[in-house]
Amino acid sequence: KVLIWEIKCQKDDQGAHFGVFCYRNGTPWDYDSIKGIAFYHNMISQEEVDGLTKFLKDKFGGEIAEKDHRIFLKNSSEIYQPKEIADLAVELGNKFEVSTELTVELENFTEPEQEQSNLPSSKLLPIPGK
Repeated sequence: KVLIWEIKCQKDDQGAHFGVFCYRNGTPWDYDSIKGIAFYHNMISQEEVDGLTKFLKDKFGGEIAEKDHRIFLKNSSEIYQPKEIADLAVELGNKFEVSTELTVELENFTEPEQEQSNLPSSKLLPIPGK
């Protein structure tokens, strides 16, 4: 059911952050899409970018590709199980000393499934046009 997930990692209250994400149908790259884990970064040092790249590559594999402030691990392994995503968020928080916020977009998440999910209804946002 997980279509897209993102772990936003806030470094400070000055805007320094990065986000690790994965799109089941591939992440847009110009007119193509790339399969695999990716991340974006803003106002963090190159040393931290390199450390995060190494951490993710060691964990998921893939070929490193860079575009602007985004790093892609082309054809890396991907995770979609809730526990795996949550564990990654905890690892990122601990290793890089950041606060984490997890966002997940679910595909075809029916109303009965929503009711049985134990997720807070205030956090279940419908996709416009669905």
